[in-house]
Amino acid sequence: MASRSKKTDTSTPLPTARQLLDWYDRHARDLPWRISPKARKKGAVADPYKVWLSEIMLQQTTVKTVGPYFLKFVEMWPRVEDLAAASSPEVMSAWAGLGYYSRARNLHACAKVVADQHGGTFPQTEDGLLALPGIGPYTAAAVASIAFDQPAAVMDGNVERVVSRLFAIDTPLPVAKTHIKERLNELVPQKRPGDFAQATMDLGATLCSPKKPACALCPWTEECAANAKGIAETLPVKPPKKAKPTRYGSAYWLTDAKGHVLLRTRPPKGLLGGMDEVPGSEWSEQTTQPTTDEAPAKTDWQQLPGKVTHVFTHFALELTVYTAQAATRSKVEGDWVPLDALAQRALPTVMRKIVAHADPEAAKQFRKKA
Repeated sequence: MASRSKKTDTSTPLPTARQLLDWYDRHARDLPWRISPKARKKGAVADPYKVWLSEIMLQQTTVKTVGPYFLKFVEMWPRVEDLAAASSPEVMSAWAGLGYYSRARNLHACAKVVADQHGGTFPQTEDGLLALPGIGPYTAAAVASIAFDQPAAVMDGNVERVVSRLFAIDTPLPVAKTHIKERLNELVPQKRPGDFAQATMDLGATLCSPKKPACALCPWTEECAANAKGIAETLPVKPPKKAKPTRYGSAYWLTDAKGHVLLRTRPPKGLLGGMDEVPGSEWSEQTTQPTTDEAPAKTDWQQLPGKVTHVFTHFALELTVYTAQAATRSKVEGDWVPLDALAQRALPTVMRKIVAHADPEAAKQFRKKA
C-alpha cells in the first residue's frame, strides 16, 4: 500500500499512489519501449535493455523525436551485446540527428561494460546502475524502478512539475529539487513502483502541462494544493533564463570532380565529439569578417548568400558557408564521401543544415532516411 505524505494543507486531502495507478491503468501512453499495465497483469516483464536505451535517448529529448531512433536501434542491435559489438562510427551514425552526442558515446561504452563485465545483464539496484558509464541518478532510478520494480523516486521534468504543484512547492528551482524529491519519495509505493514512475511521467506529459493544465481530468485534482490555491500554472518556479551568447564561424563545402565532398571527424571528446563534420573554422564570440583562412585547401572559394544558424544548449551559432571544387585530392586531409552516401555518415543536425545550404538536392536523403 502506498505510503501517505505528511499533511501540509488542511484544505486538501492526502494524495495516494493508488489514485494515480488507477488512472494509469486506463490512460497509459502506448510507447514502443513500455510494457502496458494490461500486459503486466498478464505476466509480461520489461526488458532492461530497452528501458535503459529509451531512458538515455529521452534525456532532454521528446518522446515523439525518440520513437523512430529507438525502433532503429532495437532493429539494428536487439540485445545489449549486439550494441556492444557495433563499431563507434556505426553507433554515431545511427544516433546522428538526435543531439547531445556524448549520450551516444556513453551509451556505447555502457553497453560494452554490461556485455563484457556483467554477462549482458544489467545490475538491478540504483547503486549498481550508477557504477556504469553514462548513468546518473535519474537514469539509475528509472531503470531500477521500471525494469526491476525497485522502489525509487524517478524525477524528470514532468514529475518535477507534478509534485511541485501537488504540494504547492513555490521555492524556485533548482533549490526546490531536494524538497520535491522528498515529497515524491513519500508517494512511491512498494507495489508497482515502476508503473507509478511511468504514471507520474504520463500525468505531467498529458494533463499537468506547463501551460493550461487539465486539472479537472487529473486523478489528484482534489488533492492538489496548487489547484486549490489557483496557482498551478505558476509552478514550478523557474529561475530567469540567461541570454545565450552567439558564436560565429565559417564552413567549407569542398567537392571534387567525381562529386564527392570532403568530411572530417571531430575529436572524440567535446562538443559533437566523434561526429562527422563539414570542415570549418573555430567558432568565436567575436563578430569578425568571415574568411577562408582556415579552409582545408587553397582554391577559389565562393561565399554563399545567407547564413546557417543553430542553437546549442549554451550558445547560438551563426555560420558563413563557402563552396569550392578541389583541383586535386592530394594534401587534403579528410574523407571524400559520395554525395548520395551522406545519410550513412554521422552528421549532426548543424552539419546537415550546412549540407542543405550548400546542396539542397544532397540534403533530401536525410529526410528519406528519417
